[in-house]
Amino acid sequence: MNKQFHLLVKTMRIRQWPKNVFIFAALVFNRQLTDLQPFLITALAFFLFCLASSVIYIFNDLVDIKTDKNHPQKQLRPLASGKLKKTTAITAAVLLSIVVIPASFVLEFWFAVILCTYLLLMLAYSLWLKHFPLIDVMIIAAGFVIRVAAGFVIIKTSLFSPWLFVTTTFLALFIALGKRRSEVDLLEANAGEHRRVLNGYSLELLDQLLNVVLSVTLMTYCLYTFSASPAPNNYSMMLTIPFVIYGLFRYLYLIRVSHITGAPEEVVLTDRPMQIDILLWGLTVILIIYII
Repeated sequence: MNKQFHLLVKTMRIRQWPKNVFIFAALVFNRQLTDLQPFLITALAFFLFCLASSVIYIFNDLVDIKTDKNHPQKQLRPLASGKLKKTTAITAAVLLSIVVIPASFVLEFWFAVILCTYLLLMLAYSLWLKHFPLIDVMIIAAGFVIRVAAGFVIIKTSLFSPWLFVTTTFLALFIALGKRRSEVDLLEANAGEHRRVLNGYSLELLDQLLNVVLSVTLMTYCLYTFSASPAPNNYSMMLTIPFVIYGLFRYLYLIRVSHITGAPEEVVLTDRPMQIDILLWGLTVILIIYII
């Protein structure tokens, strides 16, 4: 029983929960990080989104059991390896859904609508949309934008810049395309056998798309910094631009030169230069918004 629970927790992909940190964007950039009530509400929303994400991870692994068995890395997943029972995974996904959906409505109606939209979109992705080239990465990007939107509806916000959503969209596209490139690079000629959508990609196409999205991400973030500061005529947020440039360049370096094959969140958790860069960016943002 304990072993099954451990395997279930592994299938829930707790290591990928950091993706949901985007929910805190509204709290941080609206200068409410030090306010207890908004912080607690956002933290609860973050936890509910983490559980919702785990529901999707479990469902996705159930759908992909056959293809994951032929993947050099994914074949080790609990469901693909046969170590975790299907009935256990299905029961867990149902129970988590029963908890998450009602709890989200209790917390805030529009937050619940956004969370349910996320669940439906990701279910459609797992069943169907992930098989269509370009649409698949756009759906992944939409998931991050939905997280940012969830953070905005859960608290009262007075500062809002649409450039934050635009930047998030292109940043998520950049990460998703990078992940696809890593998969094509790892699996090479047999990529389509492991994931059908990879037949629609080539390294040349992905490199071109990455270059385009990288440029637009930097441009939109720079435009965002012009309106990010709550004080008028204060453009000090532009000081964070070098950290963003390095972070994007570093990720591109890792997938094209170091040939990393792990998920983006694993890169963040394992690559020391990336961790330092994100930490310095975060500290600079806090300093500018809350102190200067």
